[in-house]
Amino acid sequence: MAELIADLKAPVASLGADDLRALAKDGRPRVRAIATREQKRRERAAAEDARLEVMLEPERELWAQGYELIAGVDEAGAGPWAGPVVAGAVILPRDIVIRRLDDSKKLSVKLRESLVVEIRERAIAYGIGSCSPEEIDSINIKEASRLAMQRAVMALHRQPDHLLVDWRQVPGVEMPQVILVHGDSRSLAIAAASVLAKTHRDAIMAEMAEKYPGYGFERHVGYGTAEHQKALVELGICPIHRKSFKPVARAAGLNKAHGSQLLLPGAELSCD
Repeated sequence: MAELIADLKAPVASLGADDLRALAKDGRPRVRAIATREQKRRERAAAEDARLEVMLEPERELWAQGYELIAGVDEAGAGPWAGPVVAGAVILPRDIVIRRLDDSKKLSVKLRESLVVEIRERAIAYGIGSCSPEEIDSINIKEASRLAMQRAVMALHRQPDHLLVDWRQVPGVEMPQVILVHGDSRSLAIAAASVLAKTHRDAIMAEMAEKYPGYGFERHVGYGTAEHQKALVELGICPIHRKSFKPVARAAGLNKAHGSQLLLPGAELSCD
């Protein structure tokens, strides 16, 4: 113990629980502070382990039924006024641990970018599918989102045995699927698909910001912010705007109704 106290920075993580509790009661403030930090780190790690265990429950239920390759499927970009809707499909190895992986909307840009690298490296297979603004205007955002998910599944180089899908059913696929509401917070595979789709779409919108400057796509990625609304008023629409969305149609001076394809500002945001 004396040797450990002499230089705590390196070995403290390897201390047993009893030794750590003893150090937390040490008479020296520095020693107590180091021990307390390590205790809190372990508590955070235990909480994260417990969260990940819960997020693997949907996959484990299917593994127990004999399904081996489980693909999580999710989309990003249903709500924006501009740009494509993008979907991801990810098959993760059994009982994988990817710390801090969660619904992409809960994560910082930096963390998403870090996680997507790990997802691509460790996944058994992953696929990306999308639908263009023109397709969205033609078939409506709900059907375009489903089509993008279908394309993501079809892009997998390994055919999954079963799908776990956030929010909507994937059309035109033979394998069985389970739909989980808020699945990107309940399934690790769906969370991985969420991060894959979100980072891919954000990269597309960064490119669109250079191609169509002045709209702020690099910041709001097409969502209906005040900045975006102002740009529509000042610049009009550009080729990647979704003309079937009411704010865009209004900005374009389109007065003809588009039936069910006309959406109010912010519609479908919860499905991103």
